Amino acid sequence: MQPYPTPAAPTCAADAMAIDSFTGEFAAPATETAFLEHKAAQTRALLGFTLLFCAAFYVSFGATDYAALGFGHRFTLLFGARLAVAATAGVCAWLAYRRPLSIRAMRLAASTAEFAGLAAFMLIAALRPAEMHWHAMSLAIMLVVIYLYIPNRLAYALALALPTTGGFMLLAFAAVPMSHGDMVTLGMLLVLANAFGALAARRYNLVSREEYRARAELQYAADRDHLSGCYNRRYLHEKLMGPELARAQRFGHSLTVVLCDIDHFKRINDTHGHADGDAVIRGFATLLREMTREHVDTVVRYGGEEFLAVLPETDLAGGVHLAERLRAAFAALRTPSTSGAGTVAATASFGVACASFGPGAAQQTLRELIGRADALLYEAKRNGRDRVRAVDLRQAA
Repeated sequence: MQPYPTPAAPTCAADAMAIDSFTGEFAAPATETAFLEHKAAQTRALLGFTLLFCAAFYVSFGATDYAALGFGHRFTLLFGARLAVAATAGVCAWLAYRRPLSIRAMRLAASTAEFAGLAAFMLIAALRPAEMHWHAMSLAIMLVVIYLYIPNRLAYALALALPTTGGFMLLAFAAVPMSHGDMVTLGMLLVLANAFGALAARRYNLVSREEYRARAELQYAADRDHLSGCYNRRYLHEKLMGPELARAQRFGHSLTVVLCDIDHFKRINDTHGHADGDAVIRGFATLLREMTREHVDTVVRYGGEEFLAVLPETDLAGGVHLAERLRAAFAALRTPSTSGAGTVAATASFGVACASFGPGAAQQTLRELIGRADALLYEAKRNGRDRVRAVDLRQAA
């Protein structure tokens, strides 16, 4: 399974995780796609098993065709239709088990198997009209299976189930004389099957996505700093250092880190208060997230007023460019005071370190790279603050 994603910032978390009240699916397409990818392996297994299970029962019920019709042309036609359904379901199940089907492909496989089963069922009902009451019960069971046990979008299940239900009712009323009471009972049975199936499918969608949302929110709380919305040091040490280093080594890319520290932050807290200090931190974090590449770079609140940006596939010039842009933007930023009286201005200092992890290069750990950036940061502070200091470890070596 894929890891639970976390929203980019606390301000967008609620919108990103909103669930559509009608379908029970996530309203944001990106979140719905992430959820489906997370569940993909489980969905493929469920799809394969359900299709094989249904195919076996569909063929075994050919015994009822023989009991009703005896051996003859109509029995042969119906048994061939049942075998065609089983073959379709079998192929779709084999694809689900043996191929890494995409979400769209899994839905296509589910819809194809369902369409084949419903079409064959309509043929069975047409050739065995004397048993419409039993066919209605069978269709009700099939509808429940389609809504609940064959993984598919609710909209696609409705698009297949509702026309089939309408077609069957027309066929039943035209083929067999029925009393008014029988007609109403048959119609209500199928309406109930569709309503129950759709509501149950919606409820299943809601429950599974609410669980996913709860886990994602817990993951967010574990990985993120609550004030800035950036990743925390726990995330850096447990989930970032190893993978980023391994990726840089595998592909021979440069890796740059930018360590940032807000200048005279204690003075800001002492002069303006901790609430304004928090506002300055949030403003700096927002600038840093906006200036880095989403889903590529990683921004970490490294300490109280220190931030770390990890920039994969970025050389020293790229890291220095980011630091200079951030330095100028933050120096120009005026953070409104929480008291409503004026604004708060601040500057920041930066240490930038770059290393190559290609073949033959002197290998550095990410921890060592951050250590060099930290030394450069304090050099910038000793030399007057509001400036950038950088080193390319490839050249320094």
